[in-house]
Amino acid sequence: EVQLVESGGGSVQPGESLKLYCSVSGVSFSSYDMMWYRQTPGAKRELVATISGGDGRKKQYAEFVNGRFFISRDNAKNMVHLEMYRLRLDDTAIYYCAIPVYPDAWGPGTQVTVSS
Repeated sequence: EVQLVESGGGSVQPGESLKLYCSVSGVSFSSYDMMWYRQTPGAKRELVATISGGDGRKKQYAEFVNGRFFISRDNAKNMVHLEMYRLRLDDTAIYYCAIPVYPDAWGPGTQVTVSS
């Protein structure tokens, strides 16, 4: 059974940073592309970043990231990370990791709150 567990969220002020973690179990992690999504109340989940399987060489980001976030993976630990810098008020959301080939597998997410 695929399990995803996100952590690392918190409450920060605008301009500060956070690093999110996603622990994955139940699959051959290193083989798969990984994604980070986020969701605010009443809105659909939106894609934040994608990293390719294997060495993670290919990375893609949503336009709103604008060079502020960086996705990475640690295949030895079955983890994917999202480093977020220069956080803005509109980055407030619940952040989820996902595996595209398992579209129904979602973890509980981790709350990121940016407020002044």
